[in-house]
Amino acid sequence: MVMPPTPTLDLSLDYHHPGAAIVAPETWQQWFQHWATQVQLTGSPLGTYEVSLRLTTDAEIAELNQSFRQIDQPTDVLAFAALEQDFPLTPDLLNTEPLYLGDIVISLDTAQGQAAQAGHSLDWELAWLAAHGFLHLLGWDHPDEASLAVMIQKQHELLADLNL
Repeated sequence: MVMPPTPTLDLSLDYHHPGAAIVAPETWQQWFQHWATQVQLTGSPLGTYEVSLRLTTDAEIAELNQSFRQIDQPTDVLAFAALEQDFPLTPDLLNTEPLYLGDIVISLDTAQGQAAQAGHSLDWELAWLAAHGFLHLLGWDHPDEASLAVMIQKQHELLADLNL
């Protein structure tokens, strides 16, 4: 039996908040690479993937939330998947580039407040929100309580080995 190659995930970081460098770029890269391996990403003939992560303010995420979800308030995390679930992955589309999964935007302001309220570290909260966004990029959703519970369990699994 031939084992699939370990996927490679490249992370593009964009800091749009004065305190955004709280987690080192290398740590973010390790987290996402670990998650790519845990979920056994497939779909790229090259085995390479790319995700964009932006850490921003409540003001900016509120604008995005209004524009894309018609909700006039900040939120903790937004995810913008690059491909729809039924989008055909044709060889000409994939060519020799990494498969772009999409963008994750996290409000550092909201994450700080949630971490303080829950009594855990900001690193843990950021990893939790990033894992949530990552699952959305992979097609996970939570339109009801049952699917939210399944998604939360998967987030716990993704964070289990991060030593946070």
